Amino acid sequence: MSTRDTGELALRSAVVATALAMNARGINRGKSGNVSARWVGEGFDGFLVTPTGLPYDETGPDDIVAMTEDGEAPGARLPSSEWRFHRDIYRARPEVNAIVHTHAPFATTLACHSRGIPAFHYMVAIAGGRDIRCAPYATFGTQALSDHVTAALAGRRACLLAHHGMIAVGASLPGALALAVEVETLAEIYLHSLVIGEPPVLSEAEMDVVLARFATYGQPRRADE
Repeated sequence: MSTRDTGELALRSAVVATALAMNARGINRGKSGNVSARWVGEGFDGFLVTPTGLPYDETGPDDIVAMTEDGEAPGARLPSSEWRFHRDIYRARPEVNAIVHTHAPFATTLACHSRGIPAFHYMVAIAGGRDIRCAPYATFGTQALSDHVTAALAGRRACLLAHHGMIAVGASLPGALALAVEVETLAEIYLHSLVIGEPPVLSEAEMDVVLARFATYGQPRRADE
């Protein structure tokens, strides 16, 4: 570990902490899902991703896999089987620095019906658009799935994956995790609403207003941040 700089070590540790947190917060269970963060260091341009098949509570910073933008992983551990959509999201979205993929129960329930989340609640806009799309099904770990994911995320920060789960992206690991929690909350409320009947949705015009409000929502950044 001494050969790694403190920035890389801190990011590796943050990837592990995020993977543990998604299970602790109930949006993932067991070894399913995966987490990554963009990493650009001396002579390296790519991302750090959780390894395949290793329980998160047995995963340490050294187990996190460094992958190049070309999809090469020279280390001892094998990367998540879903590394392709991590690579392709980072390629397509320079503003994205972190990705959280979970098998969140409520979101996955909707995804098993190939159903996204419509604008039944204004908070749907937190994912970046008027709705949260569901990407078509493809076998896990394939380029076909990655292609579906990048299309479903166009203009969005989250999507569902048919018969699979959910993805949230962000400028940071805490941001991506927080968004994943929000999407799972929306999925839960939407499913409860469907018990009564298909809920009415907000108009496109109103969702555009909400999206504009979200663009300036929150505390302003300090000059030293």
